[in-house]
Amino acid sequence: MIPIGSSQNPSPSGASVEGALAGRRAHRVREVLIHRGLWACALLSVLVTAGIIIVLLTQSLPFFQNVSVWEFLTDTKWVPLADDEYRRFGILPLVCGTLMIAVGACVVALPIGVGSALFLSEYAPTWLRNIVKPILEILAGIPTIVYGYFALTVVTPFLGEYVFDGIKVFNAASASIVVGIMIIPMISSLCEDAFSMVPNSLRQGAYALGARRMSVALRVVFPAALSGVVSSFILAVSRAIGETMAVSLAAGSLPNLDLDILGPVQTMTAYIVQIALGDVPHGTLEYHTLFAVGLVLFVMTWLMNLVAHKISGRFAERYV
Repeated sequence: MIPIGSSQNPSPSGASVEGALAGRRAHRVREVLIHRGLWACALLSVLVTAGIIIVLLTQSLPFFQNVSVWEFLTDTKWVPLADDEYRRFGILPLVCGTLMIAVGACVVALPIGVGSALFLSEYAPTWLRNIVKPILEILAGIPTIVYGYFALTVVTPFLGEYVFDGIKVFNAASASIVVGIMIIPMISSLCEDAFSMVPNSLRQGAYALGARRMSVALRVVFPAALSGVVSSFILAVSRAIGETMAVSLAAGSLPNLDLDILGPVQTMTAYIVQIALGDVPHGTLEYHTLFAVGLVLFVMTWLMNLVAHKISGRFAERYV
C-alpha cells in the first residue's frame, strides 16, 4: 500500500532538474551559434559579391570617361593595344567569340549530359551507376590547362585530318569541344539528381497505363524535373562563358567578328588573361579595359542566372 501523502512517482531531485536546465541552455547556445554562423556565411557571400561589383564599377569608370558606352557596345573592332590613332574599343568581337565557344560547348555537352543522366537514373542498375557516375565526374577534376593542351595536340589535328579542311591551329571548334567535355559532368550530375528526385509513383503510374521505359523517361521524368534541368543548363553555360585557360590555349587571341569556327577567336576571359600578365602599365586606359570587359562578363552571367531563376520558378514541381 502507498502511504497517504506519498506519490507513486517521486519528484525528481534538484540535481536532475539542474542538469536538465543546463542541457537546455547548452542546446539553445548551440542553436544560436549555428544560426549566427550560417547568417555570417550568407552575409560574407553578399559582401564578397558587393565588393566585386564595387571594384568593377570604380575601376571601369576611368575607361568610360574616355570611351563612350555606345562605342564600347557597338563598335566592331577591338584593338586596344595599338597606337592612339588606330585604337578601337568595340567589345562585340570579344562577345561574339565568347558566345561562339559557349554555344558550341552546349551543343557538345547538353545531349551527352542529359542522355547520360537519363541512363544513370532510368536504365542503369545500381552497381553500374556506382561505377559510371564517379568515372564521369573525374572529368571535372582535370585541370583546365590540360584540356587546352589536349585541344592543341589531339582535337585540332583530328579535326584537320578527318573532319575539316583548312582548319587553323587555333580555332573555335576545338575549344568548343574541350569546353563541352569539361561541363558534361556538371550537367550530368545535376540532371541525374533532379531525375532522382521525381517520385517513383509517377513512374509506376505511367507503367500501369502501358507506357514504355523510353516514354516514361522522356514524357514523365524529364518534364517533372524540368526546373532542375534548366538550372543545370544555365550553370553549365555560365561555366563555359567563364572558362579561361583552355580557351586561351585552344582558341587563340585574335578578336574577329565572324562565325568562322575554323579560325582563331578571342573571348573576354582570354583578353583578361592577356592584360593580367602585366605587360600593360597600371592606370593606363588599356589597363582599365580589363575591368570594363570584366564588368560586361559579370553582367552577362548575372542576367543568365536571373533568367534561370525565373524559368526554374516557372516550371518548378513540388511533391509531397
